[in-house]
Amino acid sequence: MATHVITGAGSGIGAAVARRLHARGDELVLHARDAGRAKELAAAYPGARTLVGDLADPDRLSWAFSHQTLPDRVDSLLHVAGVVDLGPVGDLTPRSWHHQLNVNLIAPAELTRHFLPQLRAARGHVLFVNSGSGLTANADWSAYAASKHGLKALADSLRQEEHPHGVRVTSVYPGRTAGPMQAKVHRQEGKEYDPSKWIDPESVATTILMAIDLPADAEVNDLTVRPGR
Repeated sequence: MATHVITGAGSGIGAAVARRLHARGDELVLHARDAGRAKELAAAYPGARTLVGDLADPDRLSWAFSHQTLPDRVDSLLHVAGVVDLGPVGDLTPRSWHHQLNVNLIAPAELTRHFLPQLRAARGHVLFVNSGSGLTANADWSAYAASKHGLKALADSLRQEEHPHGVRVTSVYPGRTAGPMQAKVHRQEGKEYDPSKWIDPESVATTILMAIDLPADAEVNDLTVRPGR
């Protein structure tokens, strides 16, 4: 039975992945930003363990984890959580830059650092849910795109470093996907939000499970997913 550490399991793509893995009987360790959120996740996924730490404050993750029991085995670390705040460079404040870089880039690096010993022992898998913005930066997306371009660099470097240890590394680049983040983006863009126009989170979850379920003789490095309509 595989053990998966998942961020962002409360909604969207993360929730779709967590539901699928839970339904098939895998062990889940679900990250939560605070104790209240951890309680909600534990109720939604009976038998799952939780891990509390604020991704917006990666400097304190090590302290937070030192007061909790980390899993002895980790077969996959799934970085799904993310935040977005649109705006032109001339308007974005350091607070907005720091928040997006902390949650989208620095916290995944810190989480990966903490779980690398378990991942190496299990010859496991690190998967980063990136974004189309990790490949192309458009107007008003500078901070988010910078964080996601950085996440691609993190994944590419990690893949080369951990190949000798048997750890696989995958980046998934979804296009616009229906969910709370997409609803927020539409509000910031001043557009009407119709979730039926965008990728269903379950479709992205299917690609993620394909990547982590692939036999050990192969590895998906980069996978781009785009709306089909």
